[in-house]
Amino acid sequence: MAKEPPSKDEILNAIRHTASELGKRPSRPAFIAHTGITEYQILTHFPSWNSAIETAGLQPHTTNIQINDNTLIEDWGRIVRQLRQIPTRTQYRHNGAYSPGVFEHHFGPWSRLPDKFKEFAVDKPEWSDVLALLPIQRAEARPTSTNAYAPQTIPHKTDMSVPSSAIQKHSKMGDRQVYGNPIDFRGLRHEPVNENGVIFLFGIVAREIGYSVEAVQAGFPDCEAKRQIEAGKWQRIHIEFEYESRNFRDHGHPTDRCDVIVCWRHNWSDCPQNIEVVELSEVIKQLARSDE
Repeated sequence: MAKEPPSKDEILNAIRHTASELGKRPSRPAFIAHTGITEYQILTHFPSWNSAIETAGLQPHTTNIQINDNTLIEDWGRIVRQLRQIPTRTQYRHNGAYSPGVFEHHFGPWSRLPDKFKEFAVDKPEWSDVLALLPIQRAEARPTSTNAYAPQTIPHKTDMSVPSSAIQKHSKMGDRQVYGNPIDFRGLRHEPVNENGVIFLFGIVAREIGYSVEAVQAGFPDCEAKRQIEAGKWQRIHIEFEYESRNFRDHGHPTDRCDVIVCWRHNWSDCPQNIEVVELSEVIKQLARSDE
């Protein structure tokens, strides 16, 4: 039987125990390394790491040191240079020297940082490589959101004020590509519509949900990976990718040779108890909160 993810109380107890062992409030990376509890599992129960820390009765990290604006924006530029792209809040949190919240106190929304960096780096040739990685805002573009650099998306059907039955449906045109609903999640513009999309999305989030991929193959099972089961200990598992979980049943796969189904949508109510299901549509709802 698949191991149950930690409950809210178990995470709180783990935070307190880790703080006791370390003799201080644990940082998020230190906690994950110490316990094997993933960031996704934390965000399932808490809106942020600081929220989990506060709920556990510990004080979140604060500092009274005034940080210079240029020091902050230089560090942001350093991460752009390192990643060769504009970092999400999560990417900066993993690689930068400061909390993303500090930037919001100094500069406003995270989406304004490219413009702030351009103002800082003007006439500074040493930052020309970073400037080249930042998008150019078109003068004729009309601002439609607080993030001038986020690709504009079409609202989901569920966001519209008219009933779904009243929305006009159009016939498919020839062999043109079909896209899922817009999601704009870390470079993936649309929801997966097939198994290949599931594989790509899993590659984006695998590390954050506690998986280290060893190999991907054409035959069953699709993937061999390892995941951390406790501090300093990992276990080998076999993964099968499916667009919908019940495709596993429809494809006739043996249930005794797979540990985890990774899918976009979990719709197999009779899935055997020995197989764990990772439903990516739910996973990214949690992870997206730390990117915004």
